Amino acid sequence: MQTALLVILVVAVLIFGFWLIQYSQFRNEEKKRQFELRRESQKAISPIRLRAYERLALLLERTKPEHMLLELQKSAPEAMTTWTVGQVQQYLLQTIRAEFDHNQSQQVYVSDEVWDMIINARDQMGAFVIAIAAQIPADATAQTYAAALLTAYSSNGATPTDKALEELKNEAKELM
Repeated sequence: MQTALLVILVVAVLIFGFWLIQYSQFRNEEKKRQFELRRESQKAISPIRLRAYERLALLLERTKPEHMLLELQKSAPEAMTTWTVGQVQQYLLQTIRAEFDHNQSQQVYVSDEVWDMIINARDQMGAFVIAIAAQIPADATAQTYAAALLTAYSSNGATPTDKALEELKNEAKELM
């Protein structure tokens, strides 16, 4: 009877040991599969994420006053001589809105912190455009407004746009 119990106990320990080894191997294989899946997923997603960072960098660059005013001058050369301050202000605000709306889907590829900085840069740029327009006399020319805008922007130091662009670049570098 004792021998039978001893044999049963030995067999149970052997079965448990075998099960433990199998379970450990199964877990290791599962971890390897998960790692490979993540690695393959990263290979596919990394180029997409890099393109998203590029597009968001373009968004930030395109919503700087110097770029928007240059684009206005290219698309409507008469704007600086015939448009009112209000018309230029509206053009700039529409440009900011359109650029942001066009790239809004890219938020899924960047961190919440970077996306919040981009939103802040958009909001601050809009407020800046409005604030400078409010400082210009109503009968001033579009050229006067453009000059005031560029002067004030260049003397602002590190702008929210520059800070967002810097953070965007830092995050993109982490991918590479």
